[in-house]
Amino acid sequence: MTIRALVWGENVHERENAVVAGVYPDGMHNAIAAALNEDDGITARSTTLQEPEHGLTEEVLAETDVLLWWGHAAHGAVADDVVERVAEHVWSGMGLIALHSAHFAKIFKRLMGTPCNLTWREAGERERIWLTSRNHPIARGLPDHFELEQEEMYGEPFGIPEPMETVFVSWFQGGEVFRSGATWRRGAGNVFYFRPGHETYPTYYDANVRTVLRNAVHWAHNPAARVSGVTDAPNIPVEVALEPIEARGPKLHADGEEGFR
Repeated sequence: MTIRALVWGENVHERENAVVAGVYPDGMHNAIAAALNEDDGITARSTTLQEPEHGLTEEVLAETDVLLWWGHAAHGAVADDVVERVAEHVWSGMGLIALHSAHFAKIFKRLMGTPCNLTWREAGERERIWLTSRNHPIARGLPDHFELEQEEMYGEPFGIPEPMETVFVSWFQGGEVFRSGATWRRGAGNVFYFRPGHETYPTYYDANVRTVLRNAVHWAHNPAARVSGVTDAPNIPVEVALEPIEARGPKLHADGEEGFR
């Protein structure tokens, strides 16, 4: 069975900026999906902010193994209830790949629990991306380093929690460095952040970048069945305890009461 990937695109710059529309006439989300569909083990489709429920209904997420997210200008337009829905699916086992300016996406900040801030500069400078973990599955088939002739600079410090693994670091012509590929696990879900992808440059046509995207989908996929009830916090009655016990002393909650959250 192939991995079911869904590419979520904000789809704002492509519709409002002539430069971006010229680089990605079919939208960045479709360029990313096309890169994934070059792999016979992946079936990718796309959806956008403008769709009902941003294209991220309960039914769609239940049929998504790995979600890729690109956003920039309209982070605040993403409905909070959709963000919580996506978070619950990640906790239950769906993979998430946050791309470039999705470091400020509501869903990424929700899962990281940190500001996710950084320094930046839009000057079209060269980015040199170094592998820091040659044998990591996301780095499979890549040289020890590769370059993007034009990219936006992101610089440290990067306000993220300590990664589980740092797969790539970047150097920019202006001298900055950045942790440009990092992984975490949130609940049963695998999360990967990948830095390159500024909208005015043809980054998502680069062969090495496309390799990273495909590798990342395979890495983020959790083949196990989704964990159910990931936000449940049941009140376990005394009579069903694994060992026999007697209730002692005063208590705040009545038997079976849900409790405060």
